[in-house]
Amino acid sequence: MTLITSNKELSDLCLELAKSDVVTVDTEFLRDQTYWPKLCLVQLADANNFAAIDVLAPDIDLTPLFDLMKNPDVLKVFHSARQDLEIFCLLMNEVPAPLFDTQLAAMVCGFGDSIGYDNLARKLLNVEIDKSARFADWSKRPLTPKQISYAISDVTHLRDIYAKLRSQIDKSGREHWLAEEMAILEDPETYRQDPDTAWLRLKTRSNDRRYLAILKELGAWREREAQRRNTPRSRVVKDEQLYDIASNRPTNAKELSKTRGVSVDMADGRLGKEILAAVKVAMDLPKDACPKPKERHIPNNGLAAIIDLLRVLLKQCCDEFDVAQKLIANSSDLEKIAADDNANVRALSGWRREVFGDKALRLKKGLIALSIKDGKLVVEDLD
Repeated sequence: MTLITSNKELSDLCLELAKSDVVTVDTEFLRDQTYWPKLCLVQLADANNFAAIDVLAPDIDLTPLFDLMKNPDVLKVFHSARQDLEIFCLLMNEVPAPLFDTQLAAMVCGFGDSIGYDNLARKLLNVEIDKSARFADWSKRPLTPKQISYAISDVTHLRDIYAKLRSQIDKSGREHWLAEEMAILEDPETYRQDPDTAWLRLKTRSNDRRYLAILKELGAWREREAQRRNTPRSRVVKDEQLYDIASNRPTNAKELSKTRGVSVDMADGRLGKEILAAVKVAMDLPKDACPKPKERHIPNNGLAAIIDLLRVLLKQCCDEFDVAQKLIANSSDLEKIAADDNANVRALSGWRREVFGDKALRLKKGLIALSIKDGKLVVEDLD
């Protein structure tokens, strides 16, 4: 077990890894107490080397690590890469490249939706991964031998997992399937936290455009405040408080203080003034400038039956092609396809249309039928 704590060790390791075609990567981080993830450890491995980098070691310079992440000649392999890549994007201001995500590759190869690393290691390598240190506090030092062993195990088997998945994808000719998913991970915009779109994560079913305008302004204010303080959003103001403020539309500190969880001191202070300012901005907007309600598809009885049939067809198509349903379509996509043959969903374009989309439209037109033969569901052409 190797724990890198000095700049020379890190430089030597990264120079050695730069000679490899493939390097597996994982991170350990914390973010329950902060807005931005706090990186604590980076694990790296190739065919001959494995190590964990203590990024919290005094005076550690991560430049050699970032250079490795940017090296175009070294493929960086992650499992469930999104949060790891977000961290690197924040630190490097770009996404590591080139990339390969074994979780996405496993979905393309039919291992189900969002399969975990330990399950994938068990299925592909017949290896049991010890996950007992999963919930350790990775910011505390010194790290125990058990923690280091656990952390490094996340990359030592990853290379063999990658090799098996790479072989399956090459044989199946599905490289372009995976490439579409990887393009999303490789786009820096995937990791940008735009305050002006923060309200879209809030769960509301209101059709009141003024209410939505207030919620948008409040959401943007809270996002900026959470970023500035590097604290979780809920520690600034909870979602439920935003909903209450957007509904009651306070115009002064006294009215704002009636919101549950908002004290008189808070209402009279800086935060209260900023909340009231956000509400006023939204109230002053022309109605046609207020956000439109999120598009919702409420199926009637006829559409509900079509959606049910599309769901069955989706499962059958995914079983036939041995690919995860999540990659093809979700419930919202099926609702949109049921309502509109030209719905703007990924299932009706590219390779997804070949696997499912065309059959979905033919099913709607009565050109194919679903039936059971010998205890198995089959799709039959009727034209």
